Amino acid sequence: MTLSLTVSDEVRALAPGFTPLAVEAHGLLNGPSTDGSAALLDDAARRLAARLEGRAPHEDPHMVAWREVYTAFGSKPSRTRNSAEALARRALSEAGLPRINLLVDLYNAVSVAHLIPVGGEDIDHVQGGMRLVRAVGDEDFVTVAGGAQAVEHPDAGEVVWCDEAGVTCRRWNWRQGPRTRLTGTTTSGIFLLEGMAPMPFPGVEAAAAELVELLEKFSPGARIAVRRAGE
Repeated sequence: MTLSLTVSDEVRALAPGFTPLAVEAHGLLNGPSTDGSAALLDDAARRLAARLEGRAPHEDPHMVAWREVYTAFGSKPSRTRNSAEALARRALSEAGLPRINLLVDLYNAVSVAHLIPVGGEDIDHVQGGMRLVRAVGDEDFVTVAGGAQAVEHPDAGEVVWCDEAGVTCRRWNWRQGPRTRLTGTTTSGIFLLEGMAPMPFPGVEAAAAELVELLEKFSPGARIAVRRAGE
C-alpha cells in the first residue's frame, strides 16, 4: 500500500521552488550501525568538504534558499537550521556525524553528500497519510524533554509535516518526533528528499537514486519505489 503524501497550497505558495521526492521501501532490515554504514558517513563528510570548497554549509546556494524559506515562515534559520545544514555542520566538526542505526546512517550519508534534507519515517507508525502544511498552532507535537514525554505546539504559520495523530516533524525538517522514527524494528519506511530551487530536480533524483542503491545493498530483496511527493 502506498503512503499518501500531500503538500498544501499554502506551502507551495510559500516555496514555489520546493521539489520533493519520496522513496518508499518495504521489507527493510534495520539494526545497530555497522562498520559499513560508518564508512558511508565518513565518505559523505569527505564528499561534502569537496563540494563546499572551503565555504561554510550555510553559504551553499541550496542552503541559502532554505534559510530564506525558514525566514519566510517566521523561523530563525541560524537557531533552527534545516536538517541538511545541521548535519553538514556536524560532519565538518571534530565530533563528526553521529551513528544512529543502519537506516538512519544511510539517509544521513545521502543528505550530507548531496547537501539536501532527507528524513525517514516508519510507515507502520504513521496514522493515515502525511501532509506538509502551515500549522494553525494548536496541533500536538509529542516529543521528549528531560527524559520524559512532552507535548509541544508549533507556531502559527510554521511549516510542519503531520499525520492524523499530530505533527511528525516541526519547522519543515528541523526536528522529528519520536513516534515515527526509524527504529530497530522498522521494516517499512518512507524517505523524503526535499530540494529547493536553485537545486535542480536532477540533483534531487541523483540523491534518491543513491539512497535506493544503498537500501538495496543493505536490505536485499526490499521493495522500493520512487515518486514525487505531493502528487
